[in-house]
Parts: sequence; structure tokens; C-alpha cells
Amino acid sequence: MTVHVMRRRLLGALGLAALPLPAAWANGGPAYPTRPLRLMHGFAPGGNADTVARLLGAALQPQLGAMINVEPKPGAGGTLAADAVAKSRPDGYTLLLATGGHAIAAALYDKLPYDTLKAFQAISSVTTFPFLVVVHAQSPWRSLPELLTAGRAKGAAPLTYGSAGVGTGQHLTGALLAHKAGLAATHVPYRGDAASVTAALGREVDFILVPATAALQHIAAGKLRALAVSGRSRWSGLPEVPTVAEQGVADFDVRSWTGLLAPAGTPAAVVERLQAAVKTALADPALRQKLAESTGGEVAAGTPEELHATIAADVQRWTALVREARIEKD
Repeated sequence: MTVHVMRRRLLGALGLAALPLPAAWANGGPAYPTRPLRLMHGFAPGGNADTVARLLGAALQPQLGAMINVEPKPGAGGTLAADAVAKSRPDGYTLLLATGGHAIAAALYDKLPYDTLKAFQAISSVTTFPFLVVVHAQSPWRSLPELLTAGRAKGAAPLTYGSAGVGTGQHLTGALLAHKAGLAATHVPYRGDAASVTAALGREVDFILVPATAALQHIAAGKLRALAVSGRSRWSGLPEVPTVAEQGVADFDVRSWTGLLAPAGTPAAVVERLQAAVKTALADPALRQKLAESTGGEVAAGTPEELHATIAADVQRWTALVREARIEKD
């Protein structure tokens, strides 16, 4: 039986007969992939990570010639999914769509069941995106300085801020803001961005940190108010909203990211193939537009070395914050 006959039978069984011949088969080399891939992430369905994973997975299928099944495994700041991937066979069939929370977990958890840097093989970054500081539309604060002044007032109760959960980028961005601005703030974790937005709508907390698109419809409807953008530049979707740094918190620049990881020990040829597929997929203007509109993210395809360096730098940054701000570890 020829390779091409085997391929037709396999793809027919998977419903992928229209997909192009994978390069490894076409060149007569080792076949990868020959079955569906699992793309895991550690957050609730419908959130930023889930959206990026599904858009990326769909775009990679024609590049790889195989189905990609997205599997959310929420909990513990994304560490449950990371642990599952770290313990998977390093054969390229189980991947992790990691976020900036992957590096935060290394700083925030005393004991992880895996090594954040050594247990994974970086493949490529996918997107970067800022967070918004958001309050209820009827909040007395119309700017970030007003919010911070209220938080610093003598005798004032600590401000409360909501996030998508302990160990998320939203959590530590709020902690960094409080630390650099010199105020007390109590973190209130929720299960995902949608839940924290609901909390803001119900005025359960003073403010929340969320990816821009998570709150955009409520901002447009006049139910929530965006006070600041966490990145070094304004977000194109709300150009009228100034950055944190513009409003007096010097050198404040927090942008989270998403990136593709595999278990450590994944063959170099597989890593190269996956990285090339990501690069090609992210070059598509239609996908770039979908990622921008649905997640507020900018495409940031890169090399395995660049993603590894990003994670290492973030681990350093957040470890220093946890120590300096005396944030309680889990």
C-alpha cells in the first residue's frame, strides 16, 4: 500500500480528505501528524484563551493536515492544564495554549507539579494584549487618578478589584498597580473574565482588570466605564482611554500574551513543523482581524527561543512583585 493510499484512507476516516498533503509525507519523510492533536488551555470556555485556541486550532488544521481538538481544563490559574500537558508524551500530539498566567504561576505557587521553564518546549507566541481597568458606569471615579486618590485616602477601606482568578495576568496586574500606586487593594477572584464582568455590573467590587473585548459591549452600552489601559500604548478599540502610565503611574506596562507550548523533549523536527505552521497561519489577514476583534490581541508570531525568553523574563518580573508586595503565595 502506498503512502498516498494510506493517507487517503486516514483522512477519509477523519473527514479531512480535502486537506493538503502534509510536507513530511510529500517529501517521503516521517509522517507527522497522522492523527488528531489536542490543544489544551487552562481557562473557562468562551474566554480569551479559549477564543484564541479555537481560532488558532482551526487555522492550523489545513497547515498540518489533521484535526485539532481544543480542550479547556480550567482551574488553579491554568496550572491544571499545564500539568496535564507537561506529563503528556512529547510527540507533538498534546499542546498547551499558554497565557501570561503561565509565568505568574511560577511566582505565585510555592510548589508546582512541573518546572515552568524546563517541563515545556516553546513553539511560538501567538498574540499579545493589554488589560483594561474598568468600573461600573455609576462609579464616582471617572479617571484612574480619582480611583487611586480614593484608595489612598486616610481611613478609607481598601479598594476591591476583581479578576479572572488567582494566578491570572489580571490578578497580578491589579496587584502591580496597587503596589506601584502605593495603595491597599483586596483581590477578589472570579472564575473567568465573564464572571468578573458580571461582578462589575453588579457593583460587587470597586474595579476589575479584564482583556478589552471582555467588557467592550458593556462599555459601549454605557453600563461600564474604562479608566485605563495597562499596556505602553492605547488600545486601538478604545483610543480615547489613556494608559496607566499616562495617568501618573510611571513605567507601567503590562501586556499579557498567548503562546503555544509542547512537553519538553518534543522532537526538533516536530517543533519546527509546528512553529512554521503557526507562522503561516498568523500571516493570514483574516485570522489577524478575527483575533483583534474577538480578543483585542495583536498577532505576535515568533521563534521558540523568543517565547522561552519572554516566559523567563515574566517569571523574574512577577517573582519580584510577589516578594516586594508581600503577596501571599498559594
